[in-house]
Amino acid sequence: MNQTTKMKPLQDLTLLDRFLFSVAMEDSAIFESVLEIILGEDIHLLNSVQTEKELRTSPLLRSIRMDVYSMDEKTRIYNMEAQKKNTGNLPKRSRYYQALLDSNLLEPGSVDFNRLNPCYLIMITPFDLFGLSRYRYTFQMSCLEHPSLLLEDGSVRIFLNTHGTDPENNTPELIDLLNYMEHTNQQCIKDTTSSKIKELHKRICTIKSNEEIGVRYMQAWEEKVMEREEWQEEGAQIESTRYSQLILNLARDGKNELIIQAAADPELLKKLYQEYQL
Repeated sequence: MNQTTKMKPLQDLTLLDRFLFSVAMEDSAIFESVLEIILGEDIHLLNSVQTEKELRTSPLLRSIRMDVYSMDEKTRIYNMEAQKKNTGNLPKRSRYYQALLDSNLLEPGSVDFNRLNPCYLIMITPFDLFGLSRYRYTFQMSCLEHPSLLLEDGSVRIFLNTHGTDPENNTPELIDLLNYMEHTNQQCIKDTTSSKIKELHKRICTIKSNEEIGVRYMQAWEEKVMEREEWQEEGAQIESTRYSQLILNLARDGKNELIIQAAADPELLKKLYQEYQL
């Protein structure tokens, strides 16, 4: 197998890496502890944690795959995501996730919208999405004319920034948690006084030393590489078809000189693709 990207050792993964994040949060105790630090209250989950949970409203519409999903004993819904890359669409992505979450909370024929569960969508990132240096950005619907008036629709979206520098309105424990999620190493444990984070680290060390988890990681990596190779092969086939069609079109129009030029000029090739709508 041609692995174009070197596999990162399991021991070097952090909690912002999708595989370790998913495996760790399958442990209800870990997920509860992380939620408690973020929300500042005791959390008791009502059911088991689901990872990589898929939701869709129609086969014709885009589905979503949530990193972590669960419900607590107060019937509050939690969706937590670890997002290492700023894709430039996270605010609207969170809106779409919220919509699909809500669309699955009421049974057919239900007329009481007050039965919608309170819902927390939490996104953890190693970048400052809003550029204000805060560790935490919490969004709830409010009135523009009276900002202190909340809509009270039960929806809360929280964006956590591991690169924050402004500690205002945040506990030292939350800041230490975000630091641990990005680095996930022994130095983080030396720098924190949080018993929850220390216990979290013990559980992470156990996960990393588990042979079965190691096998799962290897299998997940191999599947990812195979998918990437399939995408590359499919892309190459599509590009080859486009190029062949372009040559036929140019030859048909008597533009043989352009065929030679386009082969050595990517910008001209792109322009010709657009001109011939390929």
